[in-house]
Amino acid sequence: MGSSQKRAIQNYRSRLSERGLARFEVLARDADRDLIRSLARRLAEDGPEASRLREAVTQTIGGEPPKKGGILAALRRSPLVGADLDLVRVHEEGRAVEI
Repeated sequence: MGSSQKRAIQNYRSRLSERGLARFEVLARDADRDLIRSLARRLAEDGPEASRLREAVTQTIGGEPPKKGGILAALRRSPLVGADLDLVRVHEEGRAVEI
């Protein structure tokens, strides 16, 4: 890459940072390309709509991390708790196989 190209990229990035923006790469499904671009465009505007959108996305995906023991708690809430179930398997010898 020539020095003029490097200088152009550096100038472009400095103009972005002056506006409070940053350029970065994300990985997503190809079908979501337009959705992610429109979301990024609206968030970059930084108006009241962007604030509402940022808050909605944060609440949707930025919730509390899942608590430990969720599966155990669900099993304890099962209607089968306390039922006298016979869960013992009968041990059988395997069949003889010639190799």
